[in-house]
Amino acid sequence: MNIRLICIGQKMPPWVDHGYQEFAKRINGDIRLKLLELPMAKRVKNQSVEQFKRREAESIVAALQPQEYPVVLDVLGKSISTEDLATKLNQWKMLGQDIAIIIGGPDGLASEVLALAREKLSLSKLTLPHPLVRVIVAEQVYRAWSLSKGHPYHK
Repeated sequence: MNIRLICIGQKMPPWVDHGYQEFAKRINGDIRLKLLELPMAKRVKNQSVEQFKRREAESIVAALQPQEYPVVLDVLGKSISTEDLATKLNQWKMLGQDIAIIIGGPDGLASEVLALAREKLSLSKLTLPHPLVRVIVAEQVYRAWSLSKGHPYHK
């Protein structure tokens, strides 16, 4: 199963790229973690946040592939534990579809993207910087994968 992190924002600081790559490369076998970075909408003075989010939504929707099961990260989504994520990984594998985990930019996600989601998950009630979220998601996917494999990393 492929899990694609579809993220708004490019040209991340080196620590973000390094952190993401460190965990993505540790996952092997039945899951592959891939990253797709999409450009953040250019901020223009006379446009609203909703207009920025709509432009970003267009690129997210265009990037989704028909065989993908879209999951969005949203502060109003369901909070889950690492053990719950391990269970979800196994459930998602049973679907026979690839997964697209969508991470919005600093303004969040447009309602069009939220409406497409098959699942909405929350990492925390805290507002997290979106570059850090991709590292956290990669680490948690690795941790959940290692938990399901009986690997000692989760201890």
